[in-house]
Amino acid sequence: MSEPAEQSPQQGVAEPTGADLARSALRAARAQARQRGEQVREKREAKRTGLRSGARSDGRDPVPLGAALNRLLTERGWESSAAVGGVMGRWPQIVGPDIAAHCSPTSYDETAAVLTVQCDSTAWATQLRWLARQLVARLNHELGHGTVRTIKVLGPAAPVRGYGRLRAPGSKGPGDTWG
Repeated sequence: MSEPAEQSPQQGVAEPTGADLARSALRAARAQARQRGEQVREKREAKRTGLRSGARSDGRDPVPLGAALNRLLTERGWESSAAVGGVMGRWPQIVGPDIAAHCSPTSYDETAAVLTVQCDSTAWATQLRWLARQLVARLNHELGHGTVRTIKVLGPAAPVRGYGRLRAPGSKGPGDTWG
């Protein structure tokens, strides 16, 4: 085999220095270590689950449903949404039976971390506003810090009232006298 011709400094390409060679060797060693670590982790996982499709474990091996769901939630970034969905189902255990009988969670805004709660009377809405700080602390203890920042409390939903058969366009009823 013939040796490649060395490039002279006049051609503009510098030869790698000792530091550059050391960096590339370190990069290669880290990649090999990472690969070995992944192989060890996969073997450990295969021993723990005990299910394999063949002689060696791979991505086609069956996994328990809970583990598959947890992996899907992690990959998609749905952990907080799933945790808040769990709160919707466990609301009576978290807030207690008295509050749960009169107030229920309706929605959760993930971007603003706001949980909206609907109450069946204005008295319970006022009471829940007073307890909001304690409920936020309890919910964050259950779900993880910062999952819920505020609780938006809504009073009872009142029906839309129409006042008479004839109405002016854009009128909001008898209270529409100013403006």
